[in-house]
Amino acid sequence: MGETVKIAISPAIQLGGSLFLPSQLILIGNLIGADAIVEMTTFKQLYAEVPIAAREAIKDELERNGLEVNPAGFVTKSLIACNFCKGAEEAGLETAKALNQAIAGIQTPTPLKIGYAGCALGTSEPLIKDISVIKMRDKFDIYVGGEAKGIKTTFAKLLCSGRSEEQLVPAIMAIIDFYRAHAKGKEKFSKFVDRISLEQLQRIAG
Repeated sequence: MGETVKIAISPAIQLGGSLFLPSQLILIGNLIGADAIVEMTTFKQLYAEVPIAAREAIKDELERNGLEVNPAGFVTKSLIACNFCKGAEEAGLETAKALNQAIAGIQTPTPLKIGYAGCALGTSEPLIKDISVIKMRDKFDIYVGGEAKGIKTTFAKLLCSGRSEEQLVPAIMAIIDFYRAHAKGKEKFSKFVDRISLEQLQRIAG
C-alpha cells in the first residue's frame, strides 16, 4: 500500500446535524478499500488511513459528493454544530457554515474543538468545547476553555456576548491565531485560557 496519511471526513453542516448519507458511506468504503480501518471520533469526524499518493484524488471525489475532508491530528476540527431544531434561519445555519469554512483544518498546538449552538438549549454541548458560539436571538455569545476529558469536566467561560454575525468569524480567528502564536509547546487550550486570562483574550477578540 505504501506510505499512508490519516484524513478526517465530515458530513456537511445541515439541518438535522451531522448526517452521512448511505451513498456517502458506501463511497467512503469503496475509495479507502475493504481492509482499511475507519475510526469514529468524538468530534463527529471519521478518520481514515489513505495512501499518500491517492490522497488528493480521494479528497476531490469525497468533496464532489458533499463531504468535507480535512487534516487529522493537531488541527482545529470541523465545527461541532447542533441539529438546528429551530430551523435554518432562526438557528443560524448559514452563519455556522461560514464559521466552519473559516476554522476547519488549521494547524494548532493541540487539537481544537469548536462548538456551535443555535439557541440556549445547547444541544451540541458547547460549554465542554475549547471555543463555543451560542446564538442568542440575533446576536452571538462566545465561550472559551471548556474541557470534557478527565473525571472533572471544565465548563467554558463566557468571553464576550452580543457579537454580531459580521464580528463572529474575525473574533474566533483572532483567538485561534493568538493561541497558535503564544501557546507553550503542546499546551491545552483550557490551560492556555487560565494562563493568559479571560481579560487578555477579550482584548484579542476585540
